[in-house]
Amino acid sequence: MGNTLMISIQEADFDVGAQTKAFHSDAPKIGAICCFTGLVRDFGDRTDLLGLYLEHYPGMTEKALEKIIEEAKTKWPIYQVQIIHRVGNLDLGDQIVFVGVSSAHREAAFQACEFLMDYLKVDAPFWKKERTKSGDHWVEQKASDQKRASRW
Repeated sequence: MGNTLMISIQEADFDVGAQTKAFHSDAPKIGAICCFTGLVRDFGDRTDLLGLYLEHYPGMTEKALEKIIEEAKTKWPIYQVQIIHRVGNLDLGDQIVFVGVSSAHREAAFQACEFLMDYLKVDAPFWKKERTKSGDHWVEQKASDQKRASRW
């Protein structure tokens, strides 16, 4: 399969439709496009959530994401991969992450997309602070996320 990967760590929002449409440029080589979009929800470690603040180390984060994408390519016959992850202050309902994968086969696209998203939740070098009515606090990794990621 091809070697196209795109990684963007950014404060700005993104257009899911445009991101998904970009995968169509490889038709008819591909038979499946799997995309995941994560949103800032109104609950987390605490119930009075106002939003999130995300930090990362520029350069280090992109290298870590490149490495995990290369690992995904050794597991599944995937073609294009795109990861967009937002940083900075995000409010409830904001888009926070986009993961897109294309492949000749749907099973590979689904599994690779889920694998990449599990990595983002557990091992990617992002740090998340919840902004709440009662103050801000850093979020610890959840055991349920670790369990999901351990299956790979």
